[in-house]
Amino acid sequence: MAQDNPTTTKQEMTFWEHLEALRWVLLRMLIAVAVCVGVVFLNKDLLTQIVFAPQSGDFATYRALCRIAQAVHVEDLCPGTFSVEVINTRLASPFFTHMSASMYVGLLLSLPVMLIFVWRFVAPALYPRERRRVFVLAASCVLLFVVGVLLGYYVVFPLAFRFLGTYQFGEQIVNRIDLHSYMSIFYATLLSMGLVFEMPVLSYALSRVGIISRELLKQYRRHAVVLVVVVGAIITPTSDPFTLMLVSIPMYLLYELSILVARRKLKAAA
Repeated sequence: MAQDNPTTTKQEMTFWEHLEALRWVLLRMLIAVAVCVGVVFLNKDLLTQIVFAPQSGDFATYRALCRIAQAVHVEDLCPGTFSVEVINTRLASPFFTHMSASMYVGLLLSLPVMLIFVWRFVAPALYPRERRRVFVLAASCVLLFVVGVLLGYYVVFPLAFRFLGTYQFGEQIVNRIDLHSYMSIFYATLLSMGLVFEMPVLSYALSRVGIISRELLKQYRRHAVVLVVVVGAIITPTSDPFTLMLVSIPMYLLYELSILVARRKLKAAA
């Protein structure tokens, strides 16, 4: 059909018309980001509760661990009651922290809207089969990134923060965490987990261009298990195996998913 041919669509618009359309897409994306950032910025109390919730022992993850500890009769899993004081030593840090947190959360919230704008711009230039493939790939990127951020927020950061925040080198030392230090680790943890969860998409893309293959990933599966455990131990520097398992299992499942989505190695022609 003529409407499904991307070359037909391209002929309907000149280069400058495409450029103008792209300009409007970028402008709409900036407006969407600005609106989301502004809404988050105006809801400072809610934003503060979200960012600093892991600071207290009443956080949802800690309560869940205590329930699990009670069910399996392993009291060491329960973090117990604790609270780490976060202090500020810089004059402008509260304001800039508010700005940066609003920006990051606003960007995260605006990802689906930006994906829609980009999709509406790119879709007319693609064949139906290409549209489905590109849409699934883009949606998978956003979904996996969000899942990684949520895992970082509810599992990795709280457990790492509790261990590092309550660890004492000596009884005479009182732990008071600087605001800048807290936010730096908070951002780094969530961003790194979001990027780690892009592993299946990266594997699919690399296999499409022939850099890796399904057989290669299967060959290094045992090495991947060891690497996942090491990375999990670094991310969550706690002593209990349950916490290590909470982080390592999702990461290993990502590797298995990467094997499934990767293309097989093409056989060389005889």
